[in-house]
Amino acid sequence: MSNSGTAHEDPPGWPWGDDLCRPFVDLLPVTGVSISVIGRSARRVSLCASDSVAARLECLQFELGEGPQWVVMLTGEPSLNADLSPPHSANWPIFGACAAQLGVAAVFAFPITMGAVTVGAIDLYRRTPGELDPASVALAQSLAIRVAATAVHAAIRAADQESPLEPAGSPTMRREVHQATGMILAQLETTATEAFSLLRAHAFASGRGVEDVAKDVVARQLDFRRLSG
Repeated sequence: MSNSGTAHEDPPGWPWGDDLCRPFVDLLPVTGVSISVIGRSARRVSLCASDSVAARLECLQFELGEGPQWVVMLTGEPSLNADLSPPHSANWPIFGACAAQLGVAAVFAFPITMGAVTVGAIDLYRRTPGELDPASVALAQSLAIRVAATAVHAAIRAADQESPLEPAGSPTMRREVHQATGMILAQLETTATEAFSLLRAHAFASGRGVEDVAKDVVARQLDFRRLSG
């Protein structure tokens, strides 16, 4: 499913529609990919997997509590592992052994971020060992940025954290949410839609309700300028 990985510049358009996984496989020298969003309360939403091996790798990491996905969630930085054979996989002995049984030789993970918050991971694998070249790393990071907002919104809908999730401007939304959205808009000099999206993303990542986070913003206990700084 991988290609030669020769296209290292950001694609001018987005021909993949709603398929968040496809561009990583199409444009990078990898075999497969999975994308998941993980909140601080350990709520996980698996958004897509290019194949059964990618899906199993993602599940294994969550079940075992080890692997590049957790490095990304802890540090907010990519985790690049060009060779999973011993002793290179010593930090993840169980995951490394399970990955080897699946025929996986290398794994790479990139963070999904909203502002300064890491909310998920993009896990890439391939069946042969070897590093990703700098251009491929840069492209993977660029793609991660481009899919971040869509991934978080899809995860929120899937988790049904707020039932129902209402769009910005809905007359049934509580006053604090309206106020918080306006304050975030002013803090970051952004649009109302983006401000509300950031509010929801922060709530999901922290395992809290949107209204609870909104109250902190209104009470000036939470400033999104510091989160994005």
